[in-house]
Amino acid sequence: MAFDINMIKEVYDNLGNKLAIARKVVGKPLTLTEKILYSHLWDNPAVQTYLRGVDYVDFAPDRVAMQDATAQMALLQFMQAGRPKVAVPSTVHCDHLIQAEIGADKDLATAKIQNKEVYDFLSSVSNKYGLGFWKPGAGIIHQVVLENYAFPGGMMIGTDSHTPNAGGLGMIAIGVGGADACDVMAGLAWELKFPKLIGVKLTGKLSGWTSAKDVILKVAGILTVKGGTGAIVEYFGEGARSLSATGKGTICNMGAEIGATTSIFGYDEKSEAYLRVTDRSDIADLANQVKAHLTGDDEVYANPALYFDEVIEIDLSTLEPHINGPFTPDLAWPISKFAAAVKENNWPEKLEVGLIGSCTNSSYEDISRAASLAQQAVDKHLTAKSEFTITPGSEQVRFTVYRDGFLNTFDKMGGVVLANACGPCIGQWARHGAEKQERNSIITSFNRNFAKRADGNPNTHSFVASPEVVTAMAIAGSLTFNPLTDTLTNNNGEQVKLDEPTGWELPTLGFAVEDAGYQAPAEDGSKVSVIVDEKSARLQILEPFKEWEGTDLTGLKLLIKAKGKCTTDHISMAGPWLKFRGHLDNISNNMLIGAINFVNDKAESVKNQLTGEYGSVPATQRAYKAAGIGTVVVGDENYGEGSSREHAAMEPRFLGVRAIIVKSFARIHETNLKKQGMLGLTFANPADYDKVQEDDTIDIVGLNSFTPGKPLSVVLHHSNGTTDTFDVNHTYNEQQIKWFEAGAALNIIRKNMMA
Repeated sequence: MAFDINMIKEVYDNLGNKLAIARKVVGKPLTLTEKILYSHLWDNPAVQTYLRGVDYVDFAPDRVAMQDATAQMALLQFMQAGRPKVAVPSTVHCDHLIQAEIGADKDLATAKIQNKEVYDFLSSVSNKYGLGFWKPGAGIIHQVVLENYAFPGGMMIGTDSHTPNAGGLGMIAIGVGGADACDVMAGLAWELKFPKLIGVKLTGKLSGWTSAKDVILKVAGILTVKGGTGAIVEYFGEGARSLSATGKGTICNMGAEIGATTSIFGYDEKSEAYLRVTDRSDIADLANQVKAHLTGDDEVYANPALYFDEVIEIDLSTLEPHINGPFTPDLAWPISKFAAAVKENNWPEKLEVGLIGSCTNSSYEDISRAASLAQQAVDKHLTAKSEFTITPGSEQVRFTVYRDGFLNTFDKMGGVVLANACGPCIGQWARHGAEKQERNSIITSFNRNFAKRADGNPNTHSFVASPEVVTAMAIAGSLTFNPLTDTLTNNNGEQVKLDEPTGWELPTLGFAVEDAGYQAPAEDGSKVSVIVDEKSARLQILEPFKEWEGTDLTGLKLLIKAKGKCTTDHISMAGPWLKFRGHLDNISNNMLIGAINFVNDKAESVKNQLTGEYGSVPATQRAYKAAGIGTVVVGDENYGEGSSREHAAMEPRFLGVRAIIVKSFARIHETNLKKQGMLGLTFANPADYDKVQEDDTIDIVGLNSFTPGKPLSVVLHHSNGTTDTFDVNHTYNEQQIKWFEAGAALNIIRKNMMA
């Protein structure tokens, strides 16, 4: 039986009525994307048509999923809300902190020791507040969600960019930051700009060496890494219906590489089959009753150009296998042209490692097809010329493919099975020799291949392909090998050719698992204590931010006037700071260390007005905080672009920055600042940015009459005794002003829960 079946039943029971009203309001047939969006409005039923790419809309997601790196701060924030239980079904998945080095058993054992305090915290906080907890080794969040939680017509958010994987089962699934996840778990609406729509019509049927992975590799080549930005990609057509549910998941997963908000397929016979084989026949039975609502209207697919902002058509019957890269997932090469590209670009021809699996391609179908090639290598007396690794996506998949003999086949070929975790796909790979930074080539069935992502070596040329192609290339050991046409010399000196891969979409004996790694939450969480060591360097219980003092903010010092691009990575770097994601004080030591100071064109060099000395940004800010002095950060255009990392808003708030004044904000970061009780302001006249001097003392005036649409005033007191006064704008609505006054959005929720 499925998890949360009553919630799913409620979604389906109300779906028909909601869509009838939405269709009347919109006045036209609806795409599948529109059906799910309009049926998940925070204020339902629909009363207006939303403009794509223009209107910001509040939604009510059905569920939340979090991986272990991002869940830490999301749940630490949630604990401040005062709720006894999460408002929607939510889960935590321990997959990001396991480093691949030796093999599954030893790597997992090491991770459990190294990350014990994080796992203990996540387990206990999940137990207390009603979240499902998937232990380390249970699998990668997206594969586990597809197997257990994704359902057609639903909406979920997840704290990982590849959350769209669930679109393979007809779900609107969108990657967000931890602050958004916290809000939804706390019972708040989730805001999204109503997306544009890209339709991809698939005709024909895959055959031979071509797989679902080649569809998204082709689409990436067409749209590039930015072509899907602000849009949802909806796949349809006879070709779409011919793809397996997990193949569809692969396509949706890698849609993140074209910048898409998410991607989705409609419900069909393949979806039903996958639900039933994963022990969710109850969902399939319910979905069959509302099948017409779980795909786009017939009129939409008959004339897609009338209903989508862009339409792409791909014939699966003529699609070639693709290899994309290096250094970017949208540099697409049909395999017939790849060998020439390798030579023309002088990429290292020798293939060092082939890696299959990950959240993108670790289904039973993927592994069985790759195993058919491994078996050929054994039968045809071929020895793999490259290292070869397999990363199962979940314990259920791992156990089933082990039962069916595929892992033994890989072992005969010389493959190494890694833990059911993200591993090399996210750079959690202790690759021996990578520190030498030698030019080399690897090929993976993962989703991303940016420089340094897999092993930290900027000279590793990483290519992306299907598991079948990766396996064949690893056998050959050369990037110039074309498995469709070329032969190989076996151990007997004979010329042999690999046959087309074969496999099964689903296991004929069904899935099996001894211990899936799931921990259900306590029935009564009030008796559970959250485990956090007060001396921990990785975890820290949050204290609520203080309320606004009720006066204008005066006597503030300028912390830094950032020059040019200042992304969330400049504000709160990732990399080695990942281990401090759950400790606000420690991770605040990376605050703005990547920002360039306008005064001296340097990073990590700002003037401390108390001493006159230059020092790092965090250290200088801590000195102001110790003296009880608030500060201001001034920035340029599109301040805070990049990931929706809530730490970039929480760190300045925690260290005592009172306002961020910029020429313009990236929207998500501006919203995150508001949620943390910060002032996010923009220069009414961008030229006023030039008036700010490094010795300024700053007043922000007008807060006693802080209202939507009314500018505030800034007074700059220069060190020479002169002043400059100018207006600054804001986009705070009445609710967001209450967040500021309360000190943070969560403070309001906590007060309401205590009332």
